[in-house]
Amino acid sequence: MRRIDQSPYAVVPPPDVWPVSIPAVAQVLADGLDLGSCTILVGDNGTGKSTLVEAIAMAFGLGAEGGSTGARHRTHETESGLWEWLRLSRGPGASKWGYFVRAETMHGLMAWLDTSRSESPRSMDPDFHARSHGESFVSLLSTKRFDGDGLFVWDEPEAGLSFQAQLHLVAELAAMAARPGAQVLLATHSPILAAVPGARILQLSDEGIEPVAWEDLAVVDHHRRFLDDPRRYLRHVLD
Repeated sequence: MRRIDQSPYAVVPPPDVWPVSIPAVAQVLADGLDLGSCTILVGDNGTGKSTLVEAIAMAFGLGAEGGSTGARHRTHETESGLWEWLRLSRGPGASKWGYFVRAETMHGLMAWLDTSRSESPRSMDPDFHARSHGESFVSLLSTKRFDGDGLFVWDEPEAGLSFQAQLHLVAELAAMAARPGAQVLLATHSPILAAVPGARILQLSDEGIEPVAWEDLAVVDHHRRFLDDPRRYLRHVLD
């Protein structure tokens, strides 16, 4: 997928209505967004990371709560209408396969996969719920869902993952992005996951979207300063 623009047929709400009121969303609708083989959205809570990756995933044909192309399992409807206002520009011969993994619906996705496994004797999936969150996540990564071409969308997957598990995910994301027919789109708070080699990093803020280098990310600076002197940060929240 090369680019995202506002659909010429979109009926977009006024700029003071959510999610158009989010600066990053408004910028994408106005100016479009180019995607690389690995595009990473980083920003504080409320800056539109999850809203954008969810909308792009849904416009591609993925379910709002995660899973593969065409998956429609859900617990309750929470998504915005942004996906209906987007137009995706795909390259010639681009794969229609994709997979969406998001932290906030991970339990529901695992439950759905376990149910599907029990109903299909040919399934090669493990019993995800018999494992910890991190173990289940690593087990999911090892399945064939992520082996081929397609769009692989990740919404804050670092939740519940240890330092080592995040490093493992970085390696997997880098391997996916290196395949000519595969593409990675990631929203994260993690400076570890944002360090995928060769990724295009976009920092979201109240000003909109800005391409930045990893070392210039606010989250990288904050983590460095905190690890250097935790008390400098903690005194503002504990006093």
